[in-house]
Amino acid sequence: MSITDENTTVVIVGAGVAGLALGNFLLRGGIDCVVLERHGREYVERRQRAGVVDSRAVRVFREWGLADRVVGGVPFEPVLNFRIDGETRPFEYMTDDHGDGRFCPQQVLVRNLVDVFVGDGGDLRFEAEDVRLENVTGPRPRVRYRDNAGVTRTIACDFIAGCDGDRGVSRASIPEEELTRHSHEYGYAWLTVLADAPANHQSMMAIHDRGFAGQFARGPQASRFYLQCPLDTSVEEWTDDRVWEEIEARFGEPVAVKGRISSKTLVPLRSVVHDPMSHGRLYLLGDAAHIVPPMSAKGMNLALHDADVFAAAVLKQVEEQDESLLAAYSTTCLKHVWNYQAFAAWFTDLMHDAGDASYHGHFRRHLARAEFDRLYSSATANHLFTEFLTGLN
Repeated sequence: MSITDENTTVVIVGAGVAGLALGNFLLRGGIDCVVLERHGREYVERRQRAGVVDSRAVRVFREWGLADRVVGGVPFEPVLNFRIDGETRPFEYMTDDHGDGRFCPQQVLVRNLVDVFVGDGGDLRFEAEDVRLENVTGPRPRVRYRDNAGVTRTIACDFIAGCDGDRGVSRASIPEEELTRHSHEYGYAWLTVLADAPANHQSMMAIHDRGFAGQFARGPQASRFYLQCPLDTSVEEWTDDRVWEEIEARFGEPVAVKGRISSKTLVPLRSVVHDPMSHGRLYLLGDAAHIVPPMSAKGMNLALHDADVFAAAVLKQVEEQDESLLAAYSTTCLKHVWNYQAFAAWFTDLMHDAGDASYHGHFRRHLARAEFDRLYSSATANHLFTEFLTGLN
């Protein structure tokens, strides 16, 4: 059975942070839109991801009148906690007027975005299978999908926002010859571990000869741990006992509570940018267009920037019949993306090269240690680092 002839202004493919933020921005601007999501609501709202909403992103939500309704979590502490070869070395960064950022787990932000969008009358359709994009270079694209009752539906629209991630259908709908993929592999992975182990700080990062380690609070009783490891390692090699032993070795102190480990995942660190971020009337947002290494905590914030730029461009076109911002969408976003790719690559190299020299050598290790010391000794270096941390560079 097939039902056609639905119409809207924007079809948003994917209900992650980019798609849900865009849906809310458009709804606030009076623009009709439909959000399609392959998974069910429970899965989407429980999907565990890191959560740092930087100052720029909080201000974007505030400008759209949404900050008080969607941004949860706790404010940033103006300090990053480091353990260098087993010794504590806190780093206080210059807050000035940069104190808006918050630690907000992604599932909390997503749940709030869903609640607000649906509560305000937004059209969010979960369990949308077999999504296909048609006629994306024509004047009236179509999105075809099968709903949870098995009915095939088609929506005609003015624009499609591809917010369905690195492996979604949106970017795959663009001919390969129309995109340039820029990528960088860092040469190591992170073992990410979610455990019932309360953290003493919002965050703690360790630089050690055995490699980088990180601990980030996930609520009052849990932590997400990160351990640098070779690309050819496997999750099976990392028993619970080995995980705890390595965490203690790299931090140089015992773990007070070694609770249940609920998940272990290997994440190869990489940077990816696709250029351009649009094709015809299809626009790519978030991970569909770019990936940054998790060390930078900028993936979600870049997605929110894309959503803000695209929503403003659609509003200008609908209200003023002016497509100039849409025409400039890719250029505008890529300028911002490359700026933060540069920061992400620098910070990732700094934190990993300063530790285990077996990856990139002792020369790089000494360079990284010198750069790290400069953050403490130079007010200029501190200020620039703060701008990138808060998203205001």
